[in-house]
Amino acid sequence: MLSKETCEACRADAPKVSSAEQHALLESLHEDWRIHNEQGVDVLTREIKCKNFVGALDLANKVGDIAEQADHHPRIVVEWGKLTVSWWTHKIGGLHRNDFILAARTDDLLV
Repeated sequence: MLSKETCEACRADAPKVSSAEQHALLESLHEDWRIHNEQGVDVLTREIKCKNFVGALDLANKVGDIAEQADHHPRIVVEWGKLTVSWWTHKIGGLHRNDFILAARTDDLLV
């Protein structure tokens, strides 16, 4: 199970996941995750519907907790009724396996 894997300490010379690996890993996540390119960087993003702003904020804090535990931090956007979480690895300018592990842990928060 992807969410149970251990994140590796990421170095600037760590390899990005290949396109084939991205697609295989994406299949193990909730169907709402998308990979898109932002100024040449692949980013893994999911929009999550929440009951209201307080629900979105509560979920953002839980995502923040898993990010702190892994020392790997996403972009989190809190809005009324919606939370958007985006994972990518800044050091390598793209996606690492860690991003998919933490996306899976994000999914686990919603079970």
